[in-house]
Amino acid sequence: MRKLLALLLVLGLAVFSGTTTVYAQSGNSEQTEEVAASSGAEQSGYQVLKKYYIDGDWRFMSFVLICLILGLAFCIERIITLNIATTNTDKLLMRIDENLKSGDVEGAMEVAKSTPGPTASVLFEGLKNASDGPEAVEKAIVSYGSVQMGLLERGLVWISLFIAIAPMLGFMGTVIGMIQAFDRIEAVGDLSPSVVAGGIKVALLTTVFGLIVAIILQIFYNYIVSKIDGIVNRMEDASVALVDIMAENNVFNK
Repeated sequence: MRKLLALLLVLGLAVFSGTTTVYAQSGNSEQTEEVAASSGAEQSGYQVLKKYYIDGDWRFMSFVLICLILGLAFCIERIITLNIATTNTDKLLMRIDENLKSGDVEGAMEVAKSTPGPTASVLFEGLKNASDGPEAVEKAIVSYGSVQMGLLERGLVWISLFIAIAPMLGFMGTVIGMIQAFDRIEAVGDLSPSVVAGGIKVALLTTVFGLIVAIILQIFYNYIVSKIDGIVNRMEDASVALVDIMAENNVFNK
């Protein structure tokens, strides 16, 4: 997963450097865009997005873009990890039950150990403490379940951080854009629309982009949280079922 994060970060930095280069060359491209607009040529969605990115002042928009890139990197890493961690608990419990019916506790432990995912790891800890009684099994399941839940939630704090920072950066660009607009009014001494339009446009664009980034990351965040809740619920159900299976097969009396 670290390699995936590194790859996404490199791709994001490449996009970031490309956009800053585009901004540096925007003076030459403005005339081309005006000619294209006058000739009735339609701009693609990427070109429109690039234009608004440049118009919003890259010094502020770049920080918003970095929040989007890093936030998406953490989101993708979590989604891949959680999909790998998803286990068919019914099939796993069935295989464990088959081994326990034949009195093969070691075989049941091997089944849980060879199955990927937090649910199998929690069941393995419960089976490992079978000789100490049901209380020890339940205690081991609860303790190790907390550890596994912490691993599932790893990285969510960073996604939450980028969700909070992106609109803040947009609002900061808004405030600075308004300050620039008032500076122009003070310098020119005239309250005409042409004087303040540039600063107000920068202010509005940074706010819009910051909110868009926060909305995108929030959607991914909610999906990840729901995915974690589903895994935790299945893990708890499987833990209760394991204790029942062990009791039915008289594992605690051996």
